[in-house]
Amino acid sequence: MKTLYFECKMGAAGDMLMAALWELQDNKEEFLKKINSIGIPNVSVMSESKIKCGIKGTKVVVKVNGHEEHEHDIRHNHQHNELHDIEHIINDLKVTEIVKKNAIQVYKIIAESESVVHGVPVSQVHFHEVGDLDAITDIVGVCMLIEAISPDVIISSPINVGSGYVKCVHGILPVPAPATANILKKIPFYNDEITSELCTPTGAALLKHFVSSFSTIPIMTNSKIGYGMGSKDFEKVNCVRAFLGETENSSDQVIEIVCNLDDMTGEDVAFAQQKILEQGALDVYSTPILMKKGRQGISFTCMCKAEDKEKMLALIFKHTTTIGVREYRCQRYVMQREFSEIQTEFGSVRVKKSTGFGVTKKKIEHEDVAKIAHETDKSLRDIHLSASVNKSG
Repeated sequence: MKTLYFECKMGAAGDMLMAALWELQDNKEEFLKKINSIGIPNVSVMSESKIKCGIKGTKVVVKVNGHEEHEHDIRHNHQHNELHDIEHIINDLKVTEIVKKNAIQVYKIIAESESVVHGVPVSQVHFHEVGDLDAITDIVGVCMLIEAISPDVIISSPINVGSGYVKCVHGILPVPAPATANILKKIPFYNDEITSELCTPTGAALLKHFVSSFSTIPIMTNSKIGYGMGSKDFEKVNCVRAFLGETENSSDQVIEIVCNLDDMTGEDVAFAQQKILEQGALDVYSTPILMKKGRQGISFTCMCKAEDKEKMLALIFKHTTTIGVREYRCQRYVMQREFSEIQTEFGSVRVKKSTGFGVTKKKIEHEDVAKIAHETDKSLRDIHLSASVNKSG
């Protein structure tokens, strides 16, 4: 399985991630030509070879009107873009739809975090440092490079966020900055003796969007290593390392929470299933069983991640009549999944591609087909046939 692993022992920023991914490219100069021609106004991108602590790597330099800037520089010429402004800039770029979609999703993660921190609706969030053209370039560049590498799975180490304080437009803030801390919810991070901001909101949002799990480096046969250098110098080498290689097909542990029910209607059980699925369960299903004294009943099963167990327990007790449950820990073997869009004569539909264990499967998303069927009065079969004709890749 083609695996991309980010080592973030010195945090992560957009330019560091882009530089690490750029070092994995076979044709590095071609990428620089491409990103300089996608239409980001007044921006130029170049690479610089850097040596830190005796290690050679790359720093990607993004200049706006000939000047290099950084995400938390205090400037007086901020555009104060809102989300719709960012979306307009990205949608006008000469990049693929997948790159546009990924870049906009990264910005939505930042916008949702800023909304929580500042107590305003997402539509009213003003992007300061992360809304400037150099930050847009970092985000779009990372999305372009990940599309070019096309890994089956992306994993990251826990993230070193640093410590101390950082100066930005809003004032002097603790590290991690409030927006960064909010983005990193449910993501493992830590700080060490380095007094500096190591993880920026852009770096955090990119990792949150693309990374499927955060752990130590898996057993992998490595083929390439990229070193993305940061701007500051410390006693430790300030870089993000990106490893590209092959791993065995992956597995993880899940928890099954099971209870027996004999006093709920089918409608009530279906309602409970839907409510629990909406809250992040991996799967919820029911199985007819024959209970003691010949009573017909239902075995109700919820599959979830270990960190979600307490939430799922509360939901099961809330939405079912059970007064006791059983817990089982299981090893789950999963194929890696990714989504793409295809155009049919009736509209666009998503296709889920699953790979692993030497097998590749593709499936058209039923919800998209059903939505088009309702809107066009066509049959599900007609839309599936149109999608099958146009499906590729």
